[in-house]
This record gives sequence, structure tokens and C-alpha cells, in this order.
Amino acid sequence: MWHHLKLNFDAAIVRSDTKITAEVLAAGAGSLKVVGRAGAGVDNIDVAAATKHNVVVLNTPGGNSISACELTCILIGALARPVVPAGQSMKEGRWDRKLYSGSELYGKTLAVLGLGRIGREVAIRMKAWGMRIIGYDPITTEAEAKAAGIEKLTLEQIWPLADYITVHTPLIPATRNLISSESLAKCKQGVKVINVARGGIIDEQAVLDALQSGKCAGAAFDVYAEEPPKSEVTKALINHPKVVATPHLGASTAEAQVRVAVEVAEQFIALNGTSPKYTSYAGVINKDALAHYQ
Repeated sequence: MWHHLKLNFDAAIVRSDTKITAEVLAAGAGSLKVVGRAGAGVDNIDVAAATKHNVVVLNTPGGNSISACELTCILIGALARPVVPAGQSMKEGRWDRKLYSGSELYGKTLAVLGLGRIGREVAIRMKAWGMRIIGYDPITTEAEAKAAGIEKLTLEQIWPLADYITVHTPLIPATRNLISSESLAKCKQGVKVINVARGGIIDEQAVLDALQSGKCAGAAFDVYAEEPPKSEVTKALINHPKVVATPHLGASTAEAQVRVAVEVAEQFIALNGTSPKYTSYAGVINKDALAHYQ
């Protein structure tokens, strides 16, 4: 599609659906200088190809943090108290008080895997609900974790302790299928899992199997290995009665959308070096390309 096209743009801004492939970058060679992702992560941008063409790639890692954090907390609550099926039951004219009894979050243990911005914000909020917060992150120090009210432990220590597990990591080889059949086998009977980060961090087949066996008592997914979901496994997971599923809404708030748009624009201005007000481009992914930025 792009073979015979020449793109005469200095910069491009994308969200999550638009893909900036090697082909697109080749079509922009000579003019395209920077690609900004209005959001966290750059899964949809070929960073290696961009670097090869001396194109700076940046994102807005903090812009979605509060929105993603709040959705995570809401989904944890929805797993404790089955408001989604109970609400649907009411709409269908039923009064099923006994059917939709839940459990308190107070006194339960929440494991936060990934203690970056979002993970720490989740911990702070769920601590206020009276939960014990344990967490793991290979980079965050014990002091940083403690400041957010988190007991930093190893993964092997975490699995048997957690009543709820929420993941807040990027999707990299080390985190793919972080929650798997193997790790779920080490968890408490009735553990509940939440993924508002990236599809693929939690093995969907493993969770489906654990739900069917009773090992896992509930799961909430906002992200999936494939979006929109097409596989039979993902569809079965979404339709499971103990699953709360949302269509990648983590950043879907009015506030987050304004924030990421402003942050990407401010970084573009900062790259030009013409503004005394905007001087930071902390979201740059491929710092090697900065040396060639003009």
C-alpha cells in the first residue's frame, strides 16, 4: 500500500489503533522526524525501523496512569461484589439477592505485579479499603514500595499469599504469561486476577482452565492477546459467568485523552528547542535517534 507513496510530514501522532510500520517509516524517510504515541507504550510503532530512519519515537507514559488505576480499582470491586451480573439480573426483572452475595475487600491481600506509576497508585487506593498490599518489581526499591504502602516480596513468596493479583507491567518476553498454569497452581484456592495492562501478560487459556476447575474464583480483563478478540479461548473467557470483561477502556476517560494529547504536543515543542516553557521530552523511547534530530 505504501510502496509508491512519499509522506511529506515532519511529525505524526497516533493513538493505539494506527500502526506505524517499517513500510510507513520508509515512505516518510527524509521528512518524518518524530512519531508520538498519545498514550502509554509503543506496541503499534516499529521502534527499530524508526531508529534506523533516525525517527524519534516518544509516548506519554504518565498521561493514562490515573484512569488505568481507577478502572483497576473498580474491577477489583466488581470481582468482590458481583454488581455486573446483579445489575443485569435487575434489568431482566429479577430480584436475586441470595444469588449475588459477595465478599469484603477489607483484610484481603492484593498482589500488585509491576510497581510503576499505575501499580503504586492502585496500591495507595486499595490500602484505603483495608487491603494488605504486597508487590513485586525488579526495579522498584523496597523503600519506594514502602512509601506506597507495599510490602515488596519475590514472586514465589507472593503466589500463595494473594487473594487478588493485578498486573501492571509492559508486555515483554519476561512478562508474557507471567500468570500461567504454573503460577496459578501455586496460588490460593479461589484467587482472583485482574489485567488492565497489556493482553498476553496473563495466559487466557490458563485462567479459563482455572475458572473451570475452581482454582480461580474470578477474573477481570480490559485487555486481550488479540483486540478485538477473535479466538475461541478469549471468547469463552469473556462469556464465563465469573469474568468481568471491558473493551480496553483503561485510558478511555475525557481527562486522560486531553492529558495525553497535551503531553505529546508539549514534547514535540520541547524537541524543537524553541520554547522556554516546554523543555522536557521524557517520553522518548529511542534516545539514539535524538542525536540525529534536527
